[in-house]
Amino acid sequence: MHYGDTLKYKACLKAEETNAYYQFSKEFQEILDASIRIDSTFAYAYREKSVAYLKSGNFLIWKKWIDKAVKFNPKDNLGYRGWCRYQFFRDYKGAIKDIEELDSMINYDIGYSANGDYHLNIAKALCYKAIGEKEKAIKIIEKTLENKDYSVGIYDYLHLGVLYLETKNYEKAKQTLEKQRIQNNIAENQFYVALVFKYEKKEMLYIEHLNNAKDLYVKGQKMFDPYTNPMDKVYLDDIETKLIKALEIR
Repeated sequence: MHYGDTLKYKACLKAEETNAYYQFSKEFQEILDASIRIDSTFAYAYREKSVAYLKSGNFLIWKKWIDKAVKFNPKDNLGYRGWCRYQFFRDYKGAIKDIEELDSMINYDIGYSANGDYHLNIAKALCYKAIGEKEKAIKIIEKTLENKDYSVGIYDYLHLGVLYLETKNYEKAKQTLEKQRIQNNIAENQFYVALVFKYEKKEMLYIEHLNNAKDLYVKGQKMFDPYTNPMDKVYLDDIETKLIKALEIR
């Protein structure tokens, strides 16, 4: 609720009427349009209008509205737009730009992704990984994890462990993926530990961890996002294909 600004206060009151309607309904959008007519700089209404278009896959209209929200309130909306650029569009450079711009504007924590799974610094690191700057991604995640006030995310160690694996630092990969197992044991960390043992030519441990990965996957202990496929996600077919091949060789 906005106080001290009459127009925004009235616009906010109007926007609150959306609580009675489904997000994808015509009424929901019309109420937000009315809120914007009251105050054309009310960023909250623009952002709320954008969400339905994002979820329905109409990314062009989403960008039109979220860009307005960023224009009128960048501090509250740059991080969100940056995360969506990463999650939905794979616009890695655009996401980095938004997150770094937000970081340059504020002197407090830049916050988390819209789904709460990632700190925006971790999201930024994953963007750098995606454009091939893996060493930079490693440094960002390491620095984030070194902060004594930071609460480790559910996939942080997994992504760092995979980065170590991809840069052939196998010992660090094992150590970090073990931290992931303690923090949040999922099929993916067992799968990537298996790959470490594969590279080390420890075939029995390779097969053992592939089986662990399969068991966890079947139990539903795996990476999940209702809208997109997270980076470093593994599928049952990936696990079973490697298992079959490993057992054939034996």
